[in-house]
Amino acid sequence: MSHTIDPQTPGTLSAGQARRSLTEFLEASTKSTVDPAQDLFSAGLISSLFALQLVVHLEREFGVTVAGDDLRLDNFRSVDAMVALLVRLGGARDD
Repeated sequence: MSHTIDPQTPGTLSAGQARRSLTEFLEASTKSTVDPAQDLFSAGLISSLFALQLVVHLEREFGVTVAGDDLRLDNFRSVDAMVALLVRLGGARDD
């Protein structure tokens, strides 16, 4: 189940809800089970090209802008890393 929010009201979801939403998105996209702490790149689940799709997904789903230093692959290495990025950018509130 996707937890789409209104981009005009970022931070509506808690970090836990964002974690579930991202996990569901990744599992649907990769057809694999995803652990939130799992290194998605080393597991071969996502490529650098799919990381660009993740940027677009985060911006649309959570109403954030990912730019500059935030575009590092480390911010997309795991669901937990993406949730931390969302909290920093105000797209989710800390639990």
